[in-house]
Amino acid sequence: MRRPARRSLGDGPRRPLRYALLDSPLGPLLAAASGRGVARLAFADRGAEPLLEELALRTGVEPRPDRRALARLARELDAYFLRRARAFSSPVDLSLVPEGFARRVLEATARIPYGTVATYGRIAALAGSPRAARAAGNALSGNPVALLVPCHRVVPADGTIGGYGGDEARKEALLRLEGALADAAPGRVSLRRPPDAREGARSDPARGSLVV
Repeated sequence: MRRPARRSLGDGPRRPLRYALLDSPLGPLLAAASGRGVARLAFADRGAEPLLEELALRTGVEPRPDRRALARLARELDAYFLRRARAFSSPVDLSLVPEGFARRVLEATARIPYGTVATYGRIAALAGSPRAARAAGNALSGNPVALLVPCHRVVPADGTIGGYGGDEARKEALLRLEGALADAAPGRVSLRRPPDAREGARSDPARGSLVV
């Protein structure tokens, strides 16, 4: 099996990683933060250990439990799942994603508004490669921060829901929570596309700062 490339979180020396296992209506979430922001948020369907081992392998830093460090994110997730909040203000650290097309895909995805969806082709175009829809899908499959970078809002052009790490039901639940399925037939989405926003993700006021 190919070993993932090791990357440091942020510039300079290796930064400490703090993590917590958070509850959600769709399953437990493993959250980890560097000194710059949330670097990992993933559904821990197989428990926290595989995700923690992956983080340690990729960064060379042993994550340490610290629920207080993720308290703000925990509150924001609770509000999101209760439909009391439509955006997150916690900063996001994308240092685990190499610069280039994959990073641009995640930055474009971070700008998809709540309650709308975008196609893989649309995201590929916003990332600078209009014909690279499949590559955009591959980049999104490696999204290190689910929900904060809302890859569940990216769908196939045929209007179906599409995959979500092998859990289509979870993707459907998230889109239903956000109202993106309100006008669609079962198993499909209403393609209410977001505005064309090519501005840098750093200045997006609708969500937390995106550290790239």
